[in-house]
Amino acid sequence: TQKLVTAMVITRAGNLDKEVTITAQDAACSPTKLPNSVGGTYTRRELLEALLVYSANDAARALARDNAGSEAAFGVKMTQLARQLGATRSVFKTSSGLSAAGQYSTARDMAKIARAAYRDRVVRDIAGMKFLSWRDAKGRMHNLRNSNRVLHRHANASGLKIGYTGAAGHCLVLSWDEAGNTVLTV
Repeated sequence: TQKLVTAMVITRAGNLDKEVTITAQDAACSPTKLPNSVGGTYTRRELLEALLVYSANDAARALARDNAGSEAAFGVKMTQLARQLGATRSVFKTSSGLSAAGQYSTARDMAKIARAAYRDRVVRDIAGMKFLSWRDAKGRMHNLRNSNRVLHRHANASGLKIGYTGAAGHCLVLSWDEAGNTVLTV
């Protein structure tokens, strides 16, 4: 779910058509990464799609490196943005949201982040995509399914993000549309 912060740092930086090449270091992550991504060159927008739809950790790391030069520097930017959004009980260390010493957040902070992410049209539109056509570094196409199973099972679910770490367990940040209203749930 912390990938929502990653996405907002990138959308606020702009230039979503800028190309970024995924390195072997970006792909040295688990558990979720893109098929055959090393050496592939993608726009920031394409990497945002992979980040939010497929929850690709290599995409997160490539975006962080491109934006801030390192994962640590990007974590500082994530924390600064969270503070600007009123999320004062969160510290971010990884662009992927995978556990790291000193990284934490609260449900209340994630609700504040969800509100801002929902207002970001690029993030909202991408997070609501059920499938993503992905061209790997070798030119082969893959149809990637959004990891948010609620989005596939309920017509009223409109997006945002799910996540899992051993430390936090299963997490959900969901937008739900009903009777002309949108409800955000964490």
